[in-house]
Amino acid sequence: MTLQSLDRHIERTPGVAGGKPRIAGHRFTGQDVAVWHQQMGKRVEEICSGYSLGLADVHAALAYYFDHQDEVDRSISESDAFVEALRRSTPSVLEKRLKELRGE
Repeated sequence: MTLQSLDRHIERTPGVAGGKPRIAGHRFTGQDVAVWHQQMGKRVEEICSGYSLGLADVHAALAYYFDHQDEVDRSISESDAFVEALRRSTPSVLEKRLKELRGE
């Protein structure tokens, strides 16, 4: 019996998912899996069933995360900062309409 490499489950493709490491054949990145598992508290089985992924794929993504935790955590922080900056610079259409209706 031979052991299969995690490389079979994780790939990088320029132009796909921003070139970030992702589950082979999917657009889900290792970063996505790390957020679902570490920050949102989803169990591996929940991730598998919720996103039609195999156990080996999810475990490979988590192994990649733990091997590259500083890099992935930095990317998560950068993504969070980008989203927050976008929120601040882009007014809510709903909020604007509600203010108009209230005469503010």
